[in-house]
Amino acid sequence: MKYRLHLNEMKRIVIKVGSSSITHEETGHISIQKLEHFVRQVSDLKNSGKEVIIVTSGAQAVGISALNMSKRPTLLQDKQAVAAVGQASLMMIYQKLFREYNHNVGQILITKEVVDDEERTLNTKNTFNSLLQMNVIPIVNENDTISTEEIEFGDNDRLSAIVAVLVEADLLILLSDIDGLYDKDPRENSDAKVIEVVRDIDEGIYSMAGSSNSNVGTGGMTTKLLAAEIATHAGIDMIIANSSTPYVIQKIQSGDVVGTIFLKKM
Repeated sequence: MKYRLHLNEMKRIVIKVGSSSITHEETGHISIQKLEHFVRQVSDLKNSGKEVIIVTSGAQAVGISALNMSKRPTLLQDKQAVAAVGQASLMMIYQKLFREYNHNVGQILITKEVVDDEERTLNTKNTFNSLLQMNVIPIVNENDTISTEEIEFGDNDRLSAIVAVLVEADLLILLSDIDGLYDKDPRENSDAKVIEVVRDIDEGIYSMAGSSNSNVGTGGMTTKLLAAEIATHAGIDMIIANSSTPYVIQKIQSGDVVGTIFLKKM
């Protein structure tokens, strides 16, 4: 608990929401109820004076649904085409829901290559800062309609960490369909427990990571640990939590013991 008391002081927060957190488990189609609950929490966080940046998954899932496809495509060009349809639809839904709470959103399509080019990095930072100064909520998605790499980037986990570093965030929250990092595989061990705090990410921590058990998302615990390494080494705390936990964002901000917190390197 003492490791979380400072969370209510965090000013700039990046929240990554996974595909499974905004879609129906049975069909993979967008869940308006899940998305609306998420938007309501973010809006309340924004109303409290926080700056919020969203990194969203779900473009391919929404595209697959819109195109009435029975399964996720395997060819790169088909993935990119589906993502092109899904990104437009997903942003339209976000825009409609946030406007109900009097908040404006802006879309930023990004690839991790921005960190390799000084001019791109500066331009991206300036865009984020301008949107935040305008009181807009930036919504980031991987630019998988043109990139040959981002589509296999790990369900936006590492991308969200890169965004957190770019905007100099205070906190990164990864919302998924898991409660946090377990000390052993909970699917095979009924006595598995969520680790409340991780100070150092070593081989022992990585040995606890399992693969993704979701048919919708593509990122497992390993990609989340890689994101945690990026964030914590940049001086950013990171939390992995289950999006289905009622008012999970508010509980995190209040310092409740929710999920696993990875402490930043001082």
